[in-house]
Amino acid sequence: MKKLYPLFLFVILLSLFSVGSVAAQDGGGTGVSDDEVNLIAHELFCPVCENTPLDVCETQACKQWRELIRLKLSEGWTEKEIKQYFVDNYGARVLAEPPAEGFYLLVYFVPPIVILAGLFILFRAFRQWKKNDKDQVDIQIAEANSTSSSDTNDEYIARLEEEMRKRD
Repeated sequence: MKKLYPLFLFVILLSLFSVGSVAAQDGGGTGVSDDEVNLIAHELFCPVCENTPLDVCETQACKQWRELIRLKLSEGWTEKEIKQYFVDNYGARVLAEPPAEGFYLLVYFVPPIVILAGLFILFRAFRQWKKNDKDQVDIQIAEANSTSSSDTNDEYIARLEEEMRKRD
């Protein structure tokens, strides 16, 4: 048992050192979690990759941006202030959702207008097709009626002529 005591003590000391190194990797002890950083990073786009959210991009630029977000959060900046910082430095293209002002208002109004116009055009086209189908059916019925009445007239005329011959 006395031989195990130094070994046991060594394992305990070794585990204490490993806990210290894990604490050092926590982002510099800022107290800002990765979830807090990713919450903001998800609403920003990578400056290098097109249409890639900052929280999933693995480029060096995105890693630096996430560390900058972590730093700003640890300094007490709000989410809105951090986003504004990136917009001021890189333009509104870095935002996942464009601001609802100026030219960007078109993003909010044009798609619904286009969808409504398309639905209106489809509605009118279907009504026209239905009307054309009904007119076509009416024409076919009229043609059928006129054909059958001419057949009836031909029979009537033939019988009339036959009766006239009998009298003579």
